[in-house]
Amino acid sequence: MRIDREFEKSSALVIDGNPTSRSLLSAQLREFGVGQVVQCSRIHDARKQLEYRTFDVVLCEHEFGSEGYTGQNLLDDLRRNNLLPLSTVFIIVTGSSSYTMVADAAESALDSYLIKPHTAASLGERLKQARQRKKSLADIFTAIEALDFTAAAALCVTRFNARGPYWMYAARIGSELLLRQGDHEAGKKLYEAVLETGALPWAKLGIARAQVEANQPTQALRTLESLIGEQPTYVDAYDVMGRLHVEQGDLSKALETYRKASELTPGSITRLQKHGMLAFYQGDLDEAAKMLDRAALIGISSKMFDYQSLVLLAMCRFHQRDTKGLQRCLDNLLHALEKAPLSKRLQRFTSVVKVFSLMLHKQVGAAVAEVKEMTSDLQDPSLDTESACNILAMLGQLTGAELKLDGAETWVDTLALRFASSKGLTELLSCTARGHPPFAERVHEAHQRISAMAEEAVTFTVKGQHRQAVEQLIQHSTTTRNGKLLDMARMTLQRHRAKIEGADLLLEQVEALRTKYGGSGGLPQLGQAGGRQAGGLTLREGSKPATSPAAPPASDASPPDSMAA
Repeated sequence: MRIDREFEKSSALVIDGNPTSRSLLSAQLREFGVGQVVQCSRIHDARKQLEYRTFDVVLCEHEFGSEGYTGQNLLDDLRRNNLLPLSTVFIIVTGSSSYTMVADAAESALDSYLIKPHTAASLGERLKQARQRKKSLADIFTAIEALDFTAAAALCVTRFNARGPYWMYAARIGSELLLRQGDHEAGKKLYEAVLETGALPWAKLGIARAQVEANQPTQALRTLESLIGEQPTYVDAYDVMGRLHVEQGDLSKALETYRKASELTPGSITRLQKHGMLAFYQGDLDEAAKMLDRAALIGISSKMFDYQSLVLLAMCRFHQRDTKGLQRCLDNLLHALEKAPLSKRLQRFTSVVKVFSLMLHKQVGAAVAEVKEMTSDLQDPSLDTESACNILAMLGQLTGAELKLDGAETWVDTLALRFASSKGLTELLSCTARGHPPFAERVHEAHQRISAMAEEAVTFTVKGQHRQAVEQLIQHSTTTRNGKLLDMARMTLQRHRAKIEGADLLLEQVEALRTKYGGSGGLPQLGQAGGRQAGGLTLREGSKPATSPAAPPASDASPPDSMAA
C-alpha cells in the first residue's frame, strides 16, 4: 500500500527495544514505499543517528525504562537543541492511551502518536495526516530555511489570526520567531492569545520566557511558579526557572531547580550537565562528579554535550585525588582538540585540566609554568566569563591545596573587575573561587568597586555634568574592561547626546571598546552546547532530506567553535 510516490525517496528511523515490534513497524513502512528504513533498539543510539543525519520519518517507542529516558524526552531534547528539522515527521508509538500521554504529545510539537496494538491502516493514516500538515506549513518552513524569519513570523501570525489549517502549530512557531528576533512584546501577546484558547503549558511558558527577555524577572517567576504548580512534571518550565535563578544570583535555588529537572528526565544530557555544574559551583563536588560523569558516559559523542563538563569533572577528580578519572577527562579533551585544533575554547579547557593532571602527578613546577602561561594576558578580548570562571576555580583549588602562586591575588582582581558586572555574575565568579575563601571575597570587593564607579558616574549625571560622567566611565572601562560601565557610558551618551560636547567622538570610543570587549561578559550557558535558550522550541534552518547520509561517528563528536557561549 503506497502512500505517495515521494515516499520512495524518503528515509525512516524506527526506534523500539522490542525486536518484534521494531520489525513490524519497519515492514509496514517498506510496504508504504519508504525507500530506506534504519532500525535502533536503544534510544541513545537513535539519538546519535538523529544528530548526524536527517530522516523524513521517525517512529519511536515511548517507554525505554532501563535507559531512564523516553521517546518524549528524546524529541524534546532534539527540538530544544536545534537537532531535528521541522520537516521531519516524528510519531511516538505507545501502549498508553492516558490523558498524560495525549497532553505530552500536544506539548512537544509531536506530529502524532500511535497506540499499540495498531494496524497498518492506522499507521498509514497518521503518516498521511502528518505529511499533510508539513505540506500545509511548507511556506513557513521555506521562509525559515531561507533565514527570512520576519516573513516566516508574519505567515504564522496571519495563519493564527485567520484560524487557518494547523493554526495552533503555526502560532507556536511564530511566537518562537518573534522572541528570536527580540520582539518580546509581540511574542508575549501571541502566547497570550494562544493561552486564551485553552490552558496550554507551552504558551504559559512562552509568556514567562518573554518576561525574562524583557527583564521582568519578578513577573516571570510568578508565571513559572503558577505553571509548575499546575503542571509539576512539565520539565521545560524548570529549565527557564533555573536560568532565571542563575541570572538573579540565587545559585542555591538554581541547583534545587535543575536537580528536580534531572530527576524528571534522568537521561537528558543537557539537564545532567546543568545539575552537575550548579552542584560544582555550590561546592558539592561529589554530587557534581556523579552528574557530570553520567552526562559524559551517555553523551560524550553527542552534539548536546558541552566539553565544559569535562573541565569541572576534572576539578572534581582532583579534589577526590582520582588520577585515572582525571586522566580520562584530559584524554577526552585532547581527542576533541585533535578534531578541532583551532578551537580556542578547547585549547583553554585542555590547559586548565593539564594543570590539575600535573599537580596530581606531583609535577609542581610544570603546573606553575602552565598557570603563568594561562594568566599572562587576562585582558585578551576573546577571554569570556566561562574562561574567567575556570581560571578562578583553578586558582582557588590550587591555593586551597597550599600551592603558593605569586601574582594570584592580582589575577583574581583583574578577572573580577572585568567580569563582576551583575549580581548573578558576581555570585557565579565568587562561587568558582570558593576553593580559597579569600579569593571569593576579593570577587565581591571588586563588584563593590565597580558599583562605586557606576554610582560616581550617576552623581555627575544628576549634577548635569554629563560629559564628565561619560569620560569617567570610559576611563574606568579602559582600565577594567567591565561591560556594565561601557553600557552605562553608551546609555548616558544616547540620553544626553545634545548636551554633551564632542558626543560623537566619545561614542566612537565607547563603541570601539564595546566591539572589542562587550561580547564576552554575559552569563555562561550552563551545560547547553551552542548557547541555546532554555524552554524553547528551537527552529532548525536549512534542513534537507537525506537520501544516503553518512552514519554517525563511532567516537567523540567534533566540537566546532560554535559551541562557545
